[in-house]
Amino acid sequence: MLSRCPRPARSNDLKTIGLIGGMSWESTLPYYRTINETIRDELGGLHSARLLLYSLDFHEIERLQHAGDWNGAGEAMATAARSLEAGGADFLVLCTNTMHRVADAIERATPLPLLHIADATADALSDHAIRRVGLLGTRFTMEQAFYRDRLSARGFDVVVPDDADRADVHRIIYDELCQGIIREESRERYRQVMSRLVDDGAEAIILGCTEVALLVEGDDASVPLFDTAAIHARAAARHALG
Repeated sequence: MLSRCPRPARSNDLKTIGLIGGMSWESTLPYYRTINETIRDELGGLHSARLLLYSLDFHEIERLQHAGDWNGAGEAMATAARSLEAGGADFLVLCTNTMHRVADAIERATPLPLLHIADATADALSDHAIRRVGLLGTRFTMEQAFYRDRLSARGFDVVVPDDADRADVHRIIYDELCQGIIREESRERYRQVMSRLVDDGAEAIILGCTEVALLVEGDDASVPLFDTAAIHARAAARHALG
């Protein structure tokens, strides 16, 4: 976990961010925009981020995910991490929630620090004194322990949708959002899922897939929504500024 950093004194102290993206490229675009907007807002003028992007072919990664080949997926992430280290990155940002399933493969591959998306999200939740949270994401993120346990270790009670709702949330991510398809009926379906999470006691909802914020926003739920892509990108910019 990397700590949040104070406002910088000099722009020439900017660290170079190594982004591992492309999973999907639809959600990597907001990372680039948010990081640069944050740097500009902090430093003013024409300042922008120093960053490198290693963008993977998501077709290949998706096949590994659904085949359960997490070792293969981890090696793909490790290759990206080593390339970014060689290119001069000072720290790494993995622009996807699901692939944090293999964060340890990245950490073994290079000594560069990895800014973990669940840690950045936990920091944001803590700032709002929230304890019980609903989690939306791919079925890997919702059902496997790697993400929920990291939040639980920070003191959060994590609730996920039921089986049918998880199936629809997952399907809409891969079949629509990752392909740039936005459907009103899918937005309504997510609203229903989020409403049930609130009924189950969720005080906020984590948009735990970097594509989900392409579909829903604050007005779609009765509790605060935490957009992990935006949170993670701002945390990356703050660390670069430190």
